[in-house]
Amino acid sequence: MFSLVKIKKFMSCFLIMTLSAFILSGCGSSSQSVSNGGSGGKILFLMTDTNDTYRATLSDAIVSAAKSQGVTLDMVETGGNAEFETNQISGAKAAGYSAIILRAGDANTALQMNVVSNDLPIIYVNSQPADSHLEGGKYIYVGSDEAQSGQYQAEYVLKKLGNPKSLNVIIFEGERGHFATINRTKAVKDTLKANGCNANYVFVDYANWSDTEAKAKFEIFMKTGQDVDAIFCNNDTMALGAVEGLKEFGLDCSKIPVTGVDATADGCASILAGEMAFTVLQDAKGQASAAVQAASVLGKGGDLSTVEGATEDLKYVWVPFSPVDASNAASIK
Repeated sequence: MFSLVKIKKFMSCFLIMTLSAFILSGCGSSSQSVSNGGSGGKILFLMTDTNDTYRATLSDAIVSAAKSQGVTLDMVETGGNAEFETNQISGAKAAGYSAIILRAGDANTALQMNVVSNDLPIIYVNSQPADSHLEGGKYIYVGSDEAQSGQYQAEYVLKKLGNPKSLNVIIFEGERGHFATINRTKAVKDTLKANGCNANYVFVDYANWSDTEAKAKFEIFMKTGQDVDAIFCNNDTMALGAVEGLKEFGLDCSKIPVTGVDATADGCASILAGEMAFTVLQDAKGQASAAVQAASVLGKGGDLSTVEGATEDLKYVWVPFSPVDASNAASIK
């Protein structure tokens, strides 16, 4: 017969094994594991999905960074389901994880994710929670300052078009309510205004990071009979859709600059082909490396200030954006 102690030990091991299996499973999810046996800790990486070009690039870069930094990492695609994310996070500590990297389906759920984390550090990526939901050295955000990308876009267009005092502007926005959508758009508007440009926003609508949606929305714009001088897009994929829309209606891309964000391979190729005018590099490799390093450091109870780009309040690790045009698009990898 098993003694009571042995039964308790058996049940404890069974529970941990069950939680580990649950962590790596779920309705509509997929997973992969990177085991390095190094000293970097064991990290749970939750990503909504990899359907978007940038999210796919970032996910690959995080997996690669884990390998290079000697971190054991399990990646799970959550489908953006908040309940599933909560379940993964609440069981992570018992499953032996030391930290969590999370691309939340909805950044507004960050507070509840923090509450169920059992004091494991959470490193948010790609979808920025409100500052009030972050805690220095514990619940942090790794990314790039979104306002900088919109500023670079607007400055480029103003210079290219000779610092005009007025412009007819289209803005194709990403996901409604997404921190990047809000701040990239706001920065474009603020920068145009700050430079004395009275912009007439002839069409502003969400295209959800999609080229097909951006092209469809451009076709709707053309039915309004208005003119456009510049098109600002919250990401490269939408910018490529806008370019296709311009070409379909016989409009000259060289005279109507289309700008994006992310500096994807397709975006840079479009710039080199003389179609898209400009993009902003969101350094997926840099963000991935910083996120894995932060997770490893915090998971071992270390000091976030040792991670390059960490802010004084230890709530953020910033990886700078970089302007990309025809002069340097070929060098982006």
